[in-house]
Amino acid sequence: MKKITTLIFALALFLGMLTLSLRELRNWQIPGVSEYTTAIVVDDKPVPSSISPAEIPEKISLYESRETAITQGIADVSPTVVGISTTQIRYTQSPLMSDPFWRFIMPGTPRWFQEKEAVIGSGFIYDVEGYIITNAHVVENAVEIMVTLANGSQHKAGVVGIDEKTDLAIIKIIDPGKYPAAELGNSDQIILGEWVIALGNPFGLFSESKMPIATAGIISSLHMDFGFQQSGRIYQDMIQTDASINSGNSGGPLVNADGQVVGINTFIFSGGNHSGSIGIGFALPINRAIEIIDELRAKGFVDRNYSTGISYRPNNPRTAQLLNLGSNVGVVVVGVKDGSPAHRGGVEVGDLIVGLDGQQIQTDDDIFTYFNLQDLKNGDQLTLNILRQAESMALPIILGETVVPSE
Repeated sequence: MKKITTLIFALALFLGMLTLSLRELRNWQIPGVSEYTTAIVVDDKPVPSSISPAEIPEKISLYESRETAITQGIADVSPTVVGISTTQIRYTQSPLMSDPFWRFIMPGTPRWFQEKEAVIGSGFIYDVEGYIITNAHVVENAVEIMVTLANGSQHKAGVVGIDEKTDLAIIKIIDPGKYPAAELGNSDQIILGEWVIALGNPFGLFSESKMPIATAGIISSLHMDFGFQQSGRIYQDMIQTDASINSGNSGGPLVNADGQVVGINTFIFSGGNHSGSIGIGFALPINRAIEIIDELRAKGFVDRNYSTGISYRPNNPRTAQLLNLGSNVGVVVVGVKDGSPAHRGGVEVGDLIVGLDGQQIQTDDDIFTYFNLQDLKNGDQLTLNILRQAESMALPIILGETVVPSE
């Protein structure tokens, strides 16, 4: 019993000395070493940590944590987006006067009538002087154009130029002043699947909200070609997106996450009786559009008054044998006008045209189809793929007018 009492006393003495030693150690400091004990607040409770205050991340507000590249892109471009309201003249045929009986009964009665129609669309300012890019079908045949800015102010605008073939137009705010302008991106650098934002005036809601309506999606596809349309327009190299595009969005910008305009919203596919967006929308790439816009701003129109200066006839086995052409397909050059683009490019009578810009030509119908589906204009280069004495050649010609040499 005595031994147990002694053992307990010794253990208590040891624990007391250990406690005193630990208290003393807390006051010791190794020379040359500084240590900071900082309380980090987590869920409003301090948590001690031996880290430098500089390493503690700055507290971010809840609002700031909700900001993304999408919200920033919208904020950057929204001030440049405009809602467009136009009054257009439409020509309609009288159903009564289409009947020969009523035309006989009421001779001289007009068969066609003019009527005014209100059209809404979108656009965006790309120059601080108030120049606006939009679609041609938004402002064509317009007798009055009114634009609503993001600040709610309304201004009259006038047409600078329209190109119906590419469905592009440029208008200008009549009131002088400096306006916010959008930053144009590079549509050649678009990445399939990247986020984009469609901004505009769907169903005229711009006038209600006093700000552009934004929808977001991704780039679904690139280089979509739809060729020649019944309206006479040509849609080539289009950008497809699933960002919601509806009636009234036409002419508005398609914006990337950097706040740059990479396309111009133009049309949508809709299924059945559904007239709204089903997630299949298309935009003109800005790089292709700006070439047209620059010419519209300079001239008011796009100059497509060109000729090649070539006369040709279809090839056939008999012609190929007589002329030793080396092929039964293609068209044979039977005339080259002096001073024409073909003459300047080195085309000769007897050449066999078998391709245009790498596309195979088998008949004269193929040539007609090619030119009908292409958006070619003065100054564009066209490569003729020809056979000359059975030797393949590629001759570049610059489209333009025929310049008759002076004598």
